[in-house]
Amino acid sequence: MRITEHPILEFLRGEEISFFFNGQELKGFEGETIAAALHAAGVRVLGHSHAMNRPRGLFCAIGNCSSCLMDVDGEPNIRICVETLKPGMRVETQQGKGCLR
Repeated sequence: MRITEHPILEFLRGEEISFFFNGQELKGFEGETIAAALHAAGVRVLGHSHAMNRPRGLFCAIGNCSSCLMDVDGEPNIRICVETLKPGMRVETQQGKGCLR
């Protein structure tokens, strides 16, 4: 589900583009965040807590927490709630704390 109308905010959306999430091709719009595109595609679980392995979803959506950290194009610990979607991007659920390659 995407928000298309809002009484205060204006959503300027670019062209529809393809990106990959855990190997699956999904569609999003250029200029929206990765988290927004995943949410629109029905993805609600973005990772799991380290200690209890409980599912984590989108929490603050402004880059302050660490609930949405994912591996983007091979780089770990990217806050997908503030990272802009680009064509062909490869987004992977991050396991653990992430490690630099």
